[in-house]
Amino acid sequence: MSSLFKDIYSEAFYEKFSVVLSRTIPSFEARKFKELIFNDQFAAYELKERMTHTAKVLHHFLPDDFAQATEIIKQIIENLRIAGIQEESVEFMFFPEYISIYGMDDYENSITAFEWMTQFTSCEFAVRPYILKYTKKMLAQMLLWTQHEHNMVRRLASEGSRPRLPWAMALPNLKKNPNPILPILNNLKQDSCEIVRRSVANNLNDISKDNPQFVIDFGQKWKGSSQEIDALIKHACRTLLKQGNVEVLKLFGFDSENIELSDFQILTPKVSIGNKLEFSFSLLNQDQKSQMLRLEYGLYYKKKNGVLARKVFKISEREMEPNKKYEINRKQSFKVITTRKFYTGIHQLSIILNGQEKQLQEFELTHG
Repeated sequence: MSSLFKDIYSEAFYEKFSVVLSRTIPSFEARKFKELIFNDQFAAYELKERMTHTAKVLHHFLPDDFAQATEIIKQIIENLRIAGIQEESVEFMFFPEYISIYGMDDYENSITAFEWMTQFTSCEFAVRPYILKYTKKMLAQMLLWTQHEHNMVRRLASEGSRPRLPWAMALPNLKKNPNPILPILNNLKQDSCEIVRRSVANNLNDISKDNPQFVIDFGQKWKGSSQEIDALIKHACRTLLKQGNVEVLKLFGFDSENIELSDFQILTPKVSIGNKLEFSFSLLNQDQKSQMLRLEYGLYYKKKNGVLARKVFKISEREMEPNKKYEINRKQSFKVITTRKFYTGIHQLSIILNGQEKQLQEFELTHG
């Protein structure tokens, strides 16, 4: 069995889908559908290309009139539900892709389709071209969606308007000025559904990469309102916390002024690729009261051009008792992985206390 995500679009998937299409569209031809799907390029298509390709093949069996086509898609989805297909199935994201390909000039019918379709499969990618073309109308519609009874419609309002949604087209105007999104986020920040609140946090985290003060102001205004909002703000500020933003660290009570770092040692000054770097250090809270500590370390990986680039790893967040010494020992794997290539030579490691980088030491990475 293939482990590639794109292979959710398998022959077995299309066989099952064809059965539902046959029940819904009297003129449907399963053999022709299969021939069109498995063209000469199909094996090379990546996930998004297979989604788009499936939407275009489906179009061969639907009316040219967009409103009529979406009514049939609605019937297909109802029959998928009857067949026991689980809602939120990612493989059916070609349905909203169909809307974005063929409905761009039919705004009203597209919006109606998105509203019921996202209750079956996410439309967060497909709404973005509409935000670019119909910015004011779409943001007004998404604000209305924040009041919808279905949690996935409310989530679409936040997830679809993320300025930097991963694997999707960016929204340059909202990256530059996120203020039009604020009413949406305000309406959803106390949503009863956790996945909606998490989407709000992800939207804010996107915003923090271009407009950190926007997120800081949001956090300062709403922190302490409830346990749920505090968790949302913490998740929204994760990039700013990693960056050691002073205002955000203070917002969460992190202050390293009276925390002493000592005995920092790299226990494996030479480590070979495939093995683990080991290091240790001690911490002492010299204050007379407990202090909150966000403890991280920075690993300066050597790149192909010889430049060192830092990646921050979190160790813990903890409350440090006064005048108590803490002994810390950690290991960092250099196991070969597909997402990072290791280069031999001198690397560096630093300890980060509440966003402030403290001591830094070198170690050597070898072939072994």
